[in-house]
Amino acid sequence: MGIKGLTGLLSEHAPRAMRDHEMKTLFGRKVAIDASMSIYQFLIAVRQQDGQMLMNESGDVTSHLMGFFYRTIRMVEHGIKPCYIFDGKPPDLKSRTLAKRFERREEAKAGEEEAKETGTAEDIDRLARRQVRVTKEHNDECKKLLALMGIPVVTAPGEAEAQCAELARAGKVYAAGSEDMDTLTFNSPILLRHLTFSEAKKMPISEIHLQTALEDLKMTMDQFIELCILLGCDYLEPCKGIGPKTALKLLREHGGLGNVVDFVRGKMAEKAHDNAEAIAQQSESEDEPIHSDRESEEGGGGDWGEESGGPSSSPMKKKPAAPAKSPKKKKVTSAGMQIPEFWPWEEAKKVFLKPDVVKGEDLELDWKVPDTDGLVDFLCRDKGFNEDRVRAGAAKLAKMITAKQQGRLDGFFTVKPKEPEANGKKAGDKRKGGAVEKDKGGAKKKGKK
Repeated sequence: MGIKGLTGLLSEHAPRAMRDHEMKTLFGRKVAIDASMSIYQFLIAVRQQDGQMLMNESGDVTSHLMGFFYRTIRMVEHGIKPCYIFDGKPPDLKSRTLAKRFERREEAKAGEEEAKETGTAEDIDRLARRQVRVTKEHNDECKKLLALMGIPVVTAPGEAEAQCAELARAGKVYAAGSEDMDTLTFNSPILLRHLTFSEAKKMPISEIHLQTALEDLKMTMDQFIELCILLGCDYLEPCKGIGPKTALKLLREHGGLGNVVDFVRGKMAEKAHDNAEAIAQQSESEDEPIHSDRESEEGGGGDWGEESGGPSSSPMKKKPAAPAKSPKKKKVTSAGMQIPEFWPWEEAKKVFLKPDVVKGEDLELDWKVPDTDGLVDFLCRDKGFNEDRVRAGAAKLAKMITAKQQGRLDGFFTVKPKEPEANGKKAGDKRKGGAVEKDKGGAKKKGKK
């Protein structure tokens, strides 16, 4: 799921932190990609024309292998060096989220059976995609494929996004690549999105810089993590009635998530008290006796009038007493902002601050020449891929890995501090009227004649 609403919030309040560009602008960059997210994406997106997953003649699903093979080659052709990070054991806090995902898959399965009887082809396809689940077999096959392609693979002890962020912080890679925005919450300096999208979608690469986002939001990393937790993360139940704008406003007003929780719980208690009073008031009004205007006619004890021939206690008719004003009725209102009763946000914060990862300096990422024969055996003999295409893809990988890669221009330039002035002149100033003058870089140029 990532962080609910964070992309839109950054677009509005920290637009400087986000920029879109073409994949070719990332040539020469190493990127750690969340493999577990990519497998899920490929299983959903890489399909036959009828919407079914790609399969070989034996009925084995191959969508994930097709996606990894060709989209990795596309990145390598643009000069990117990808490495893939696979999930390990999820944190205990994630168990509730995983259980809910299982429930949703079961609901989709039941819905698909019903749609086969009464629904449309689109309904069936939509419900089938909701049932996609990444298995251990999918993971093992992708790891085998990537190893044969010569692409580095790392299995994280915990969350893949957290390990990607660790590699980026350690300088082993330029950025983390994932669709999950919680990669930023794990403190990745740079996040790249849409790297593994189909070329047909023509989606630009979205690059997000964490430090710029913090500056524009006027937040520390600690506060940013708390904002992400309040927006909604994988480890806690979502808070109802608190959208991105409200979450940002609350944190700015109260300074920290602990204070926000106290404030919202106080509002919840007030709302519950008001609603209890409103319900009690409604109950009382329902129990009150209903007085009729015909009471006197039916012997309710009123004065007899002259027309009835009965005695009258007064020659003048009494004015009817004004009805007593009933107190203003309170209405039962909606619950408003709500934080779940069990909401261990401090534990979730610890997961983001100190995730279970291998230290970046302890990992060596090594890109190798692909094993062409191994790829042909695995993809063609076992999985039914076209041999000519697999060999052509392996040749592209080998060419890019062995070729001496052109360096990036930004690797040759550094920002130097301004030099002190000497003899009343700035260093590097041009001498006017002389035969020779220096430009800003100190290179000699011929003077004007």
